[in-house]
Amino acid sequence: METPGHKIRIAIIGGGIGGASLANALMRIPRIHIDVFEAGPTFSERGAAIGLSTNAILALQHILPNKDDARKLLAAAGGVPMNSTRIVLGCGPQAGTMVADMVSAPEDRGIVVHRGSLLRELLAPIPRDLLHANKKLVKLEELVGVDGREEVKVTFEDGTSTTFDAVMGADGVFSIVRNFVLQDQQPEEHAASPGGFWDCRILVPYHTARDTIGAEHFEDDRQYAWVGDGAFIMHDILEDRTMVQCVISAVEDRVAEGLPDGCRKRPLTREFLKKTLRTWWGGPIAKGAIEKSDTDLDIQLMLNQPNPQAYSQFEHKSTPTYYRNNTCIVGDAAHATTPWQGAGAGQALEDAMILGALFTEISSADQVNAVFRVFDTVRRQRCQRVIDSSRGTGSAFCGQGPELAALEPDGFRGRLKGRWDFIFELDFGRYIQDAKEKLGAELARSN
Repeated sequence: METPGHKIRIAIIGGGIGGASLANALMRIPRIHIDVFEAGPTFSERGAAIGLSTNAILALQHILPNKDDARKLLAAAGGVPMNSTRIVLGCGPQAGTMVADMVSAPEDRGIVVHRGSLLRELLAPIPRDLLHANKKLVKLEELVGVDGREEVKVTFEDGTSTTFDAVMGADGVFSIVRNFVLQDQQPEEHAASPGGFWDCRILVPYHTARDTIGAEHFEDDRQYAWVGDGAFIMHDILEDRTMVQCVISAVEDRVAEGLPDGCRKRPLTREFLKKTLRTWWGGPIAKGAIEKSDTDLDIQLMLNQPNPQAYSQFEHKSTPTYYRNNTCIVGDAAHATTPWQGAGAGQALEDAMILGALFTEISSADQVNAVFRVFDTVRRQRCQRVIDSSRGTGSAFCGQGPELAALEPDGFRGRLKGRWDFIFELDFGRYIQDAKEKLGAELARSN
């Protein structure tokens, strides 16, 4: 991993979607050399599918060399454009009533894509010698190099260590790099904590989902969001229309369930699901989501997987800074959020977009700290707003609040109106230019 001395040497810790996006944004800058380190034996993503909305796709367009590359990459990953997101009441006296149908123009449609397939395509352009698996981070140290420049020593579990000009942590919700960055900020007070909900996801063949949930819900490529009393059910299409993601989420009462601190999952049983969806039973979606209702074969959909689990959703309720000297955090390491607004992956892509733009503006490693200061300034408030808004959207989807007690469509419409506007309406051209101008001012002050 020796590189020419004039290059800015950057370690990206974490080889998931956030780290791979960042690598794509930086690797084409001539004066940057990157290495991507993944703790696992392979570069892989846990989980089923993610939805990339318009802003996420626009960010990807800014990251890749050509505008058309984003759509090509997503098509290669088997992504399926959604004609709309249809929100429907899943329980109550008006079950089956449409709350809203968020229709997009063809050029603005969001795309549902398998996490693993998206990562595969993001990794494809990265030279293999820049990707290092089985590299679990155990320690970061700040050093001063022989020329007086700040450096960061990265030590791995296998006993090896390397020194870099900068480190970027994309190592997930329970990030080691985050703890290093926040070491002077009482990191335990800003650790990831439960967001108030759990979820379970499964991928099933398209024909199985259609036959179980109902063919009428598969007449078009559409994401369905079923909202109601204490819970939420979603299904959408991916993998070139060969697979369907099915999700059940619900409000989490950790005290009532007796979940100890730090517990992130528990077994998902039929009894637990039936209790969770007790007011949904007999409605248009709940029974089909658990078992095939038109036979006596007890064919289960959500439970038809090895060791099904209900996973707690974790989030970062506060983060005082995204950087410390020449180390920064991005993606879930910086701003883990619940998934209710479909914005988590999009925010990681926005991180990569901004950092890629800023690093084109500097020429030496002693300017890295200025890049990270500006990144913190332009990103942290927006990302925290997404986290807080997502939690509120989950509360609305799960029918929480007196105005939703009657489970009437107008109540849901009122709570959900405008919740996505601040995410979608950002002018990326202006946003990038503003970040560059802030960096110019920072560099001028330091000269």
